[in-house]
Amino acid sequence: MRLIIGVSGASGAVLAKRLLEELKKRKVETHLVISDGADMIIKHELGRDELTKLATRSYGSMDFYAAISSGSFKTDGIIVVPCSMKTVGAIANGIAHNLLVRAAEVCLKQERKVILVPREAPLSLIDLENLVKCKAAGCTVIPPVLAFYPKPKTVDDMIDFVIGKILDSLGIDNKLYKHWEGA
Repeated sequence: MRLIIGVSGASGAVLAKRLLEELKKRKVETHLVISDGADMIIKHELGRDELTKLATRSYGSMDFYAAISSGSFKTDGIIVVPCSMKTVGAIANGIAHNLLVRAAEVCLKQERKVILVPREAPLSLIDLENLVKCKAAGCTVIPPVLAFYPKPKTVDDMIDFVIGKILDSLGIDNKLYKHWEGA
């Protein structure tokens, strides 16, 4: 499996880190692109950029010569985690102003998996409309919401729930949370 991981400028860098850790364990080839806005947030939330070490390959945010900018570079899709509302808006409206959005646009036009993990609260009407446009275009939207049926005990349990949902959407088996089996 070959996936693009996009990180945009919203709080939640730990989600990208945890996803990359899980994909690395599973020997998934990962191509990482971090938006300019995400750089600052990663440094604030993680202390330093630990993400590039976890990826198979990483690219600059404006590297339009990168392999992931072309549909002829075969991937299984892209996960944008966290996904800022600026990035949601750009994807929804086809404004490929950076490599992250270009890679998402390529995946959409090639009918590959596009998973957005939007990180914003509360959501404005414009945010909701852009998310609906993304969904209509074929994106899967997985907000990092809390769930209590798996009985989380730590913040890590809640993070693993979100990462487990992303892996589920990719068809990757995982035991990161207790899947619902009924009452």
